[in-house]
Amino acid sequence: TRKGVPKDPELADLFFKDDPEDVFCDLHEIGHGSFGAVYFARNLYSNEVVAIKKMSYNGKQTTEKWQDIIKEVKFLGQLRHPNTIEYKGCYLKDNTAWLVMEYCLGSASDLLEVHKKPLQELEIAAITHGALLGLAYLHSHNMIHRDVKAGNILLTELGQVKLADFGSASIASPANSFVGTPYWMAPEVILAMDEGQYEGKVDIWSLGITCIELAERKPPLFNMNAMSALYHIAQNDSPTLQSNEWSDPFRSFVDYCLLKIPQDRPSSGELLRHDFVRRERSPRILIDLIQRTKDAVRELDNLQYRKMKKILYQEKHNGPMGESQEEEEDSEAASCKMNSLGSNHSIPSTSVSTGSRSSSVNSMQEVLDDSCSDVTTMHPQDYSSTLDLHVCVFHAEPSVQLGGRAPQGHPARVRRSSSDKSSQAQNYKNQSAFATIKSASLVRDPSRSTSMSRKSELREQMSGYKRMRRQHQKQLIALENKLKAEMDEHRLKLQKEETQANNAYIELEKLPKRHAVHSEKEMKTALTDEKKFQQQIVAQQKKELTTFLDNQKKQYKLCKEKIKE
Repeated sequence: TRKGVPKDPELADLFFKDDPEDVFCDLHEIGHGSFGAVYFARNLYSNEVVAIKKMSYNGKQTTEKWQDIIKEVKFLGQLRHPNTIEYKGCYLKDNTAWLVMEYCLGSASDLLEVHKKPLQELEIAAITHGALLGLAYLHSHNMIHRDVKAGNILLTELGQVKLADFGSASIASPANSFVGTPYWMAPEVILAMDEGQYEGKVDIWSLGITCIELAERKPPLFNMNAMSALYHIAQNDSPTLQSNEWSDPFRSFVDYCLLKIPQDRPSSGELLRHDFVRRERSPRILIDLIQRTKDAVRELDNLQYRKMKKILYQEKHNGPMGESQEEEEDSEAASCKMNSLGSNHSIPSTSVSTGSRSSSVNSMQEVLDDSCSDVTTMHPQDYSSTLDLHVCVFHAEPSVQLGGRAPQGHPARVRRSSSDKSSQAQNYKNQSAFATIKSASLVRDPSRSTSMSRKSELREQMSGYKRMRRQHQKQLIALENKLKAEMDEHRLKLQKEETQANNAYIELEKLPKRHAVHSEKEMKTALTDEKKFQQQIVAQQKKELTTFLDNQKKQYKLCKEKIKE
């Protein structure tokens, strides 16, 4: 058995025994989050392109991280549906789990990031319909996703919609854990620790919030910090679509998903019959959207590369650019970008090859080939200080769960100097099959540090909130135990008093009977005594009468004898 494979046979069956580094090659990081990183890779044996989610279970909370990995692997192993991400297996190496899944071009959130504008209503309907099919499958098997959002709804090359990221999912329904991403959380999830359990309808709420996200680019309350948002979600009325340009079926669908009382909220099966998702639309609507996005990404990356090249040239000949020059470059690039995006988004593509593997990386390769000589003249320090390559496909919103995995750090940056020209070119060649709908950020983005600090602040707030909730839960449990003990004591007293009252009632019922028997006995005794007394009187009278008659006879005899004399 290879080192790192669990000794428990039941757990060992969940993982492949091979060394993943011998199976997969051409790994390129395409996403990063609190769990770790996601990589694009190719299977050496089948030549299949896959996505690999690396999750470390080393360091702090090792046991907890390992349990999370086991839970996610078991969950993914049960999924068999075209609208859930396809799980291909898991490997273990150096205290890191390699979860292998099918590769997708990107998420619905990436579409918003690239186009910088809301999606069209029919596009939202198509994405929502695919997500609903996946949710209906999960809910029919008593599973809950618990983290539905645009960043976790992925798209394939063929326009298929896939639910992904099941790290927060529950394999049983109902559940009561405080899990999910704050702005998409249903009220009953926030209140679950205080008021009981919740079921799969929490995903319906999150889907409604996701619809608003796709229609307005951000979920409701996104300008608030997480704590304030959680309070507002739990206490205030449900959010609605702000613009009046959306159709009545869409507004009705969102309002239906965001009913505050879970029992009033429709199931995923009922929503599949809603007019909004059943309305007619082109079967190629998502394929066209993906192609427009890929075209926009290619144009953005070309603009970014030209900007980088100009900066490098400027630094070589004239020294570092001033702030005014940088602002001018930013405004120029932004203007070009908006013009490009506007044209790409407003004119749907009518001839799209579904087998196309064109990407931002391919376009970058062409530009690099054309300008290789210019780049090689740059000084290594200048190049490495300016070039910051980070290709990201998966949207990494901060995801929160009680007992969750600790953040693994910021996305890795690949820094290259001019002396690494040959290895850089080789890497681009390896990426020839790498298709994505997420733009590559070649020049440092000043807002990135702000975004990371905001996410870090959000994680700290949520950690504090979770600690507070755990403390409140302990206090509630202690109070419940105390009240339970008092209730048991009162119950015993009440039972004792009830027993005494029952005994008294029984005694009261017996008392009249006893009194009647005693009275009857006394009456019989009195009658008997009266008869005896009467008999005694009669006997006494008879005796006295006999004596009196005897005396009279004697006196008569005496008188008679005296007369005779």
